[in-house]
Amino acid sequence: MFDGMHRRIVSIWFPRLASDRALRLRPVEAPFALSLTRARVERIHCLNLAADSRGLHRGMGLADARALCPDLLSRPADPAADARFLRALCRWATRYCPWAGIEGEDGLVLDITGAAHLFGGETEMLADMRARLLRAGIAARLGLAATRGAAWALARHGEGVAAPGADPLQALGHLPVRALRLEEDTAAALDRLGLRSVADLAARPRAPLARRFGPELLKRLDQALGAEAEAIAPLAEPPHYAVRLSLPDPIGLVSDVMAGTGRLLDALCARLKDRQDGARVLRLTLNRVDGDSRQVELRLARPLHEPARILPLFERGVAGVEAGFGIDRLRLEAVQVEPLPPCQTGFHGGDRTDGLDDLISRIGTRIGLENIRRFLPADSHIPERSFLIAPAAWSEPGGAWIVPHPRPLRLFPPEPIAGTGPQPPGRFRWRRMALETARATGPERIAPEWWLEDEAWRSGLRDYWRIETRQGRRLWLFHTPQAPGWFVQGEFA
Repeated sequence: MFDGMHRRIVSIWFPRLASDRALRLRPVEAPFALSLTRARVERIHCLNLAADSRGLHRGMGLADARALCPDLLSRPADPAADARFLRALCRWATRYCPWAGIEGEDGLVLDITGAAHLFGGETEMLADMRARLLRAGIAARLGLAATRGAAWALARHGEGVAAPGADPLQALGHLPVRALRLEEDTAAALDRLGLRSVADLAARPRAPLARRFGPELLKRLDQALGAEAEAIAPLAEPPHYAVRLSLPDPIGLVSDVMAGTGRLLDALCARLKDRQDGARVLRLTLNRVDGDSRQVELRLARPLHEPARILPLFERGVAGVEAGFGIDRLRLEAVQVEPLPPCQTGFHGGDRTDGLDDLISRIGTRIGLENIRRFLPADSHIPERSFLIAPAAWSEPGGAWIVPHPRPLRLFPPEPIAGTGPQPPGRFRWRRMALETARATGPERIAPEWWLEDEAWRSGLRDYWRIETRQGRRLWLFHTPQAPGWFVQGEFA
């Protein structure tokens, strides 16, 4: 055994990390699930305890889940936000020890060797962790052992503590072989051979196991039992991007401040390029000689590290700064940074969307980036659900709408008109206008999406017609066969 047997490792598993994060923001008491689209099928990504008790499980189709649990509430999952939340939990865990790292997508690993006495002992430390996470509304299971693999196994397959100096096999022997962090195919194959527990696996000759399953199986077994060391990499602090410039004489002209900002941008963007990052939010702090300071914040539509594109966007903010008796120091900081790996460019040196992104950034400095939005296609044949409205700065163009028939440029809530029968009325009044039908194309029958809760579509089928009137209006009408009536819902250009 290596000397690392004296170490004490804590593994924290968050079985409902994604749903706990979402419910912290908007709590609900009903069954709740987060969904992700995989292979064009919306499936459950994570669910709360109430949904789990109703027989739902991860990977289940959302439509099947709604049929089994009609009162299920759901929201789209956000894996990026879940990853940020896990990193925040990792920083919180450093209150117990300096060596805290991330374990997969839903766990943490802590090396508490020599730190437990600061909390009154290991039992008191684990109790404090559980209590704080419970108050925060986060479900967690903890395992404590001498090795990382054993702690992982105890947290996920029988929450418990392996006493210091105890035989690891005695603590882990009753656990299933999946507790050794094996691939699902390997664990299933071992189960078919009758090797269902860690004790069963440890009792078998090693050579046949290595020949059949490869060295990874024995490596995981040795790591769990302490025969092979396994390092814990603490969470690295993100790089801090900030540069400053001190001036021998105060300045006050906009051109001088912009020249200084340009020098800072060159240095900052060089560091961003080295790490393949791009700035999303920049903050320029101007310190005046009277001790006061002014700040100019720039929010970009896309992460950038090109000084030539960023510098002109600062001009409006800098022009509105009161320099007072002069500015003697400038500080530029990248407040929000996102990965920006190199990409292939065309012969003209630049992406064709660069101009649009810069325009969005310029307008965003005046009205706010969140107020500039774009339409994105959605996978639905219901007219009201065939598009999404998303902030342009945080979304990509979704391509063209794929529809079997033309759709009007303007959509509005259905407006009733007078009409009888399944054929479009020859004459009708709409918005105080007397209109006469010149040409009618249709019908296009659209059925409700039964799996969605939409009161407007619960009435049944709709037969849509494209109507050209003699007065020049091109309207989109529909007829409801189950409750005869005519409505106008859109207008073509």
